[in-house]
Amino acid sequence: MSVVTLLTLTLLAAMFRSSSAHQASSSIGPQGEASNGGAADPAFPWSHLRLPSYIVPVHYELRLHPNLTELRLSGSVRVQVEVKNDTNWVVLHSKALNISNAMLLDHSMAALSEQVLPVLHHPGHEQVAVFSPRVLSSGHTYFLHLQFGAELTEGFYGFYKSSYKTGAGETRVLASTHFEPTSARKAFPCFDEPSFKANYTVTIRRSPEHIALSNMPIEKTVRLNEDLMEDHFATSVKMSTYLVAFVICDFRSVSATTSSGVKVSIYAAPEKLHQTHYALEVAVKTLDFYEKYFNINYPLPKQDLIAIPDFESGAMENWGLTTYRETSLLYDPRSSSAQDKLWVTMVIAHELAHQWFGNLVTMVWWNDIWLNEGFARYMEYIAVEATYPELHVEEYLLNVCFAAVGRDSLNSSRPISSAAENPTQIREMFDTVSYDKGACVLHMLRHFLTDEVFQSGIVRYLRKFSYGNAQNQDLWDSLLIPKCSPSSPQGTSGSGELFGRPSCDWLLWLQYLFAGEHLNLTAMMNTWTLQKGVPLVTVTREGSRLLLKQERFLKAVLPSDPVWATLYLWHIPLTFKTSSSRTVHRHLMVTKTDSVDVGDQASWVKVNTDMAGYYLVHYEGRGWDQLTQLLRENHTALSYHDRTHLIHNAFQLIVTGKLSMGRALDLIGYLPSETHTVPLLEGLGFLGAYYRMLEKTAEHDVTQKLRTYILRFFGDVIDRQTWEDKGSVTERHLRSEVISLACDLGHAPCLRQANQRFADWLHSEGKLSLPADLTETIYSVGAQDERGWEFLLHAYTASPSETHKHKILSAMGSSRDKNKLSRLLEMALEGEVIRNQDLSTLVYLVARNPHGQQLAWAFFKKNWGFLVQKFQLSSFCIRSLMVGTTAWFSSAEELSDMRSFFQSIEEQASQLRATQVALDNVQKNVLWMEMNLGPLRDCANMRPVVETPALSAQ
Repeated sequence: MSVVTLLTLTLLAAMFRSSSAHQASSSIGPQGEASNGGAADPAFPWSHLRLPSYIVPVHYELRLHPNLTELRLSGSVRVQVEVKNDTNWVVLHSKALNISNAMLLDHSMAALSEQVLPVLHHPGHEQVAVFSPRVLSSGHTYFLHLQFGAELTEGFYGFYKSSYKTGAGETRVLASTHFEPTSARKAFPCFDEPSFKANYTVTIRRSPEHIALSNMPIEKTVRLNEDLMEDHFATSVKMSTYLVAFVICDFRSVSATTSSGVKVSIYAAPEKLHQTHYALEVAVKTLDFYEKYFNINYPLPKQDLIAIPDFESGAMENWGLTTYRETSLLYDPRSSSAQDKLWVTMVIAHELAHQWFGNLVTMVWWNDIWLNEGFARYMEYIAVEATYPELHVEEYLLNVCFAAVGRDSLNSSRPISSAAENPTQIREMFDTVSYDKGACVLHMLRHFLTDEVFQSGIVRYLRKFSYGNAQNQDLWDSLLIPKCSPSSPQGTSGSGELFGRPSCDWLLWLQYLFAGEHLNLTAMMNTWTLQKGVPLVTVTREGSRLLLKQERFLKAVLPSDPVWATLYLWHIPLTFKTSSSRTVHRHLMVTKTDSVDVGDQASWVKVNTDMAGYYLVHYEGRGWDQLTQLLRENHTALSYHDRTHLIHNAFQLIVTGKLSMGRALDLIGYLPSETHTVPLLEGLGFLGAYYRMLEKTAEHDVTQKLRTYILRFFGDVIDRQTWEDKGSVTERHLRSEVISLACDLGHAPCLRQANQRFADWLHSEGKLSLPADLTETIYSVGAQDERGWEFLLHAYTASPSETHKHKILSAMGSSRDKNKLSRLLEMALEGEVIRNQDLSTLVYLVARNPHGQQLAWAFFKKNWGFLVQKFQLSSFCIRSLMVGTTAWFSSAEELSDMRSFFQSIEEQASQLRATQVALDNVQKNVLWMEMNLGPLRDCANMRPVVETPALSAQ
């Protein structure tokens, strides 16, 4: 025995005699940590953030009594554990819990000690350690029994209090959970890491007027007395702690059954039950689709979806009990827009995809969270395209990849798979890189390998690692098709069947050979997941050859800066089309420079067909001129994906100096003849963003010129829009965006129509039905006078629909009256009229308003301490505020002010990647302003170059 071990045991002997008193008096500090200020108990046996691997949980028996009157939680947990190495310690997670009793029992349930065991605390690591006076022997099973209590407080993580008001003004209280990524430890002591999967048997006590929900169905309910019921839930499947969930509320539900017999229920506050029917339809159809696509049945007997009034993120995929913001689940046909409907559909599809990707198969550690979130994001699009083709969801995947490029083109980006150890770092992994870039890399891989090869590979992945954990390499290995022996033409290699065919299938193998006979998938995909950034492929035409060069694309670095580009190399699955062939040509580029043959006859070449690949393209020489001419003369020679991709690439390249503003504007000169909404929206989006950036500067002359240019350029498109909710989802989306921009730009006919409709709505005291797609624009125009703004505030407090309230909030945030904007910010801080969950949204709405930008930034700086205390440091809210309040800054003075403030909070700001993201984004804006103010001064002289036909959504 070492000296350290002997000293530890001596200290414990003294602690053992007084452990009951120690535990009974253990207090919780204001941040939910033990009152010793974060210092570990001197004898704490473990120094690492990650738990030791030699104690493995097998089963939790969890008993809870959340008292919604006293706002207290009392509970107990009995954890069955398996011991891998001899030890005297059990180390697990606990945060903001008062553990009052600890016992260890052997396999026969006999206590290992007659005395209460000491519990040591390490608040900085959110860990506790239980000491056993007898050695826990390797290969044996034991039971750890803990009793604990906590407060049910307002918040968004752990087991927290929420509330809502009835139509009569009565406040109803509920309690709900959100554990991902590291907050299960705030609800019960546990081994709170994704690889420690176990089964859970949950029992919850509640009052008779409430219901209790958890991952599994209720097996029985026992009445303990007139005021107390006890629900016993079935034992769960094997899963990670962050997927455990329970809700105690007075909600009501609607239910239906999938084709395989799974009961699906949508829960909401009783007065919002009429808004649940669309979600029920979507959930049933989506579960049916996933079961067929994955060829694996959903493993639970039920799937509940519940709308929680206080919820920070969009939704959470708890197995069998998915939780949502009300705006992400509830749909009211009377007031919800086409985009609201699309959003609800997509979020449900995302969370149900997680029932396989994330729940059935979970990443080993949070560094690979993209295996959960990237897949769920991508599967949204596959599922909704199949189940709701009328939503044309494939048109929105481009925007996902554009968002990923925007983040990935900043130096503050990160690899998809990144190190993350402490809770702050882990929470920051839930970002654009994990979700959007992850989805786009999977989209590229699917197109490279072909749909069938990709699908069969992910089914193998899900089957092999069901109820277990996986990492990147496991996915790449699963996507590799087993070679077929020539002696077994049917492919009967003993590896089972997929989709009714042997998994070693000659057709699949031939498709795989076509995708790349000598493909090293691991080497290829490591270039996309283990290094940050997005590649830029520069193409130059020399005779029949197309010369290729790859480098990293960075917005905030000038071409004259150091040779940062040479540090990166990707294996890029290139695709291209030419004027001389309809064939999509493929080439795997694995070196810095390369070339391909395009023939002598091609008058143009378009690289990255349909933007299936995650890379940008720059055409040197006459490449851009040839494509610009093609768009003017025959834009339908390219798909709408390709046309949109060209527009996006051109405007991305402006800030790097590789393409001038004039040439980019020349490229979109064809847009008045565009027949598809997606390229139109892309062009409008860039010009609108430029206008909003200039609007916040003193460059009034340039701003006015750009305003005039946009209205003249898109005048016919604006004039063709109607003020009705008619047409396809994409047509309605275009109408909403075009009319909104037109009113923002002061287009007189638009303002007249909006003012008249708002006046009529005001006269009807809010009872008149407005076009749902245009409601926010009409409200925004009406919010510019005193009476209109005040009536909107009244309508906000009275509205039963959170989706409708968001439209009102956006309108009120557009006011030019700084006093009203300040009033909104104060209401958001108070959290009474405007819920805390909407604070970051409201601050962003004010920040994008040229009259509120500095107000929002000042608010953020002044209330930083409160915000960090209210929300977790790296929470979505804090990151959104940090980036969102500064998103439109574009001057060196504003950049300097940001640096000064971040320096003043260095201890916290240095922990956040979002700090550098915000700085990089503003640096990019500053460079853009320096390079493009001159060209924009000349934009008033530009004209549309073609006549404008009727718009269609082809």
